[in-house]
Amino acid sequence: MNQRIGQRPAQVLLVEDSPTDVLMTQEALGQTNLLSNLHVVEDGVEAVAFLRRTDAYGHVPRPDLILLDWNLPRKNGREVLAEVKADADLKAIPIVVLTTSQAERDILTAYSLHANCYVTKPINLKDFIQAIHEIVTFWFTTATLPAG
Repeated sequence: MNQRIGQRPAQVLLVEDSPTDVLMTQEALGQTNLLSNLHVVEDGVEAVAFLRRTDAYGHVPRPDLILLDWNLPRKNGREVLAEVKADADLKAIPIVVLTTSQAERDILTAYSLHANCYVTKPINLKDFIQAIHEIVTFWFTTATLPAG
């Protein structure tokens, strides 16, 4: 586990409007050795409120990692990514775009907006679990994250 996180649970924010994908992510995280708390918001407006700790999110922890769907209601992933990476207080939080889109323009847009990585969601559960395992292993074991 990442040295900076130590023994506290990793805080993961999942921005996802698909209940099925939320369940698959919960299942995948549950099968890792990572001690974590998964926080879920269903759209981009809620994501920004969570990150800025406004409205109902006044006492939430700062995420160590954001898993961001690209196609969201109210405020899409592009808008959330641009807003977070333009915010001096939030821009250091790693953002993994986790989406079904394989479109080259979406990939280029995500990286131009400073996404930390772009992962196309596998459609079957086994591959999805493997992808989540690889993401959390990298971000919480291999990478060094800034202190939250």
